[in-house]
This record gives sequence, structure tokens and C-alpha cells, in this order.
Amino acid sequence: MQYRKYTVFIAAFYCAALWLLPQAAAAPPALREFPAPEAHQGVAVDTAHVYAIDNQTIAKYDKFTGERVAIWKASDDTPMTHLNSGVVWEGKLYCAHSNYPGIPMTSSIEIWDTATLTHIATHSFGILYGSLTWMDRHDGFWWGCFAHYDKRGGYPDKDHSHTTVVKFDDDWRALEAWVLPKAMLAEAHPYSSSGGAWGPDGRLYCTGHDGPQLYVLALPKAGSTLELVEKISFPIDGQAIAFDRSGSNLLHGILRDEKKVIAAPLP
Repeated sequence: MQYRKYTVFIAAFYCAALWLLPQAAAAPPALREFPAPEAHQGVAVDTAHVYAIDNQTIAKYDKFTGERVAIWKASDDTPMTHLNSGVVWEGKLYCAHSNYPGIPMTSSIEIWDTATLTHIATHSFGILYGSLTWMDRHDGFWWGCFAHYDKRGGYPDKDHSHTTVVKFDDDWRALEAWVLPKAMLAEAHPYSSSGGAWGPDGRLYCTGHDGPQLYVLALPKAGSTLELVEKISFPIDGQAIAFDRSGSNLLHGILRDEKKVIAAPLP
């Protein structure tokens, strides 16, 4: 009898404890996609819009309806060769740009006002680490990936293992740099990392050139090689990605062959 009373007491206590715990978060939003002819190199995203990026074109879309609301194209006054990834920070769209497949490799940061989609500034790296493929803002710093290739657009004396991820301050001064893990490089061959974005969990999510997966990386405790934490299947065609930081934590990417922007929660 004493045992039964004890059991009932434990069960009641356990139920009360569960009731006091915070309720589980709602299920992540369903997969979202819409057509975008400019979805060739990648995407950027802010509170209300998605920016589809092509080599010389950027289109601004309502991220809920998929309606295109603005478009920018390179001109003689603002010539572009190979726009890559983008990230929105404080009302500005920052895009990685290079002269791929030109040699020697040159790179720059190109900047637009998101309200008007007007090109407002540029920062040139000149001939430095390689071809800038992606960039992101994290932990008070800028991060950029300068790629090397084993074929078109690469140096004869270097291969994709020379790809470098660089941490910059607000004046674009290099502070630290790392190389990519060998396991990721082996799968990216003969290309390199085409996309990268810091996730809400503080880990770095990278893509290859065209594969449907994410490489989850972390800064190493020692040495100069980023740590490969895991690999995740994800419904994209490689290229540049961007996290939705407005609360949903959706990851945006592109289906390059289908010319679509796609958004989905991480597994």
C-alpha cells in the first residue's frame, strides 16, 4: 500500500513538472519555393524579401508571394563579371564578386541599398587570396571564402585545396584565415565552396558547387583547418545560401537547373 502511494505521488509530481516546462516550439514551416530566372549563383534574404543573384543581375522578390518587385543589371558605369553570394546587413546588400574565370584572380565586395536596389559602394581586394565566392556577417566580423579551382579559372600551380576562409574586421583588414577540411574538398573537386553562411547555432554551413548537401563546419581548437562536424542532405543545387534571420531560421538556396528560389528548415 505504501509503495502504491509513493508511485502515485511520483506520477503526479512528474506530470506537474511537465506542465511547468516551456511548451515545445511549433513545427518548422513547410518547404517554400518560387520561380526566379536570376537564381543562378545564389540568394540573399531579409525580413520581407529574397534577392536572387546572377552573374550580372540581382532581382528582388517578395519572399512570401514570390512576386518580383525590383531588378538591377550591370552597366558600363557599374560593370560586373561574376557576382556570387550575398548577405543583407543593416539595410544594405553585400555581394561577393570576382573576375572568374579571369586570371589573375581579382575580387571585390559590391554593395546595394536594399530599399532602392541602387548600387552604392564597392571595396576591392585586388589580387589577394583567390576568387571571392561567398561572404557573411557573424559575431561582429565579416567572413569571406576565396576559392581556387583545378580547372577553368584556376592557377596552374594551385588547386582547390588553396581555398581560404578569411575573417575581416569592419575595415576589411584580414585578422585570421583557415583552409577547408580535406573530406569536403575531395567532394567539391574540381571546384570549391560556392556558398557559406553562419547558422543560428553558431556553426558554419557551406555548400559545394552543385551538390544537394551542406557541410557543417566549426572553427578548430588548434591549427588552420576548419573542422567538418557533419554533412547534411539539403534540397539545393549547391551555390550560395542565406539564413532567414527574421525569426523563422529558414535556410534559403536555389535550384539552379530549375531557376527556383527555395527555402526549407534545417533537418
